[in-house]
Amino acid sequence: MMDALWQELTSGLHDSKQLARAVIRILAAAFLGGLVGIQRESTHKPAGLRTHMLVCLATAAFIVASSSSLSQEGVSRVIQGIITGIGFLGAGAILKRSKEHEIKGLTTAASVWMTAAIGVVVGLGQLGIGLMVTAFTLIILALEKIERRIEHKHTGGVNDPNKTP
Repeated sequence: MMDALWQELTSGLHDSKQLARAVIRILAAAFLGGLVGIQRESTHKPAGLRTHMLVCLATAAFIVASSSSLSQEGVSRVIQGIITGIGFLGAGAILKRSKEHEIKGLTTAASVWMTAAIGVVVGLGQLGIGLMVTAFTLIILALEKIERRIEHKHTGGVNDPNKTP
């Protein structure tokens, strides 16, 4: 009984190096997803810390688990499935407000998609690329302040959510 349990717990992890790699990848994915999530949380966006951590962790888990048992073609199909699934999740984050003729949630959907990409990259063992992509993602998300200033200039302060009437 205990032997069967041990085999199930270590399935796909043939040695301590493989176990260490899996743990590092899973923890790194949770951490990097958390960084993006903290940025989104700090700007009061609908998808925050937990969402981004879970998306990044889940995608890394799919990749880590499939990499040890599937061919490259199989892993490619797993990645295609992740991309499709995240597309549906992102679509749920997008709202069109017909009265204001504006669309909300595109950046949230894109950040969730980006977090999934980070999880895939980290799951494949490309931690350096994952760090770089996370840094670029955080820089791009920080451009929101510049966007607001440009929008404020063009509208003359009209429709500025930070301006009280």
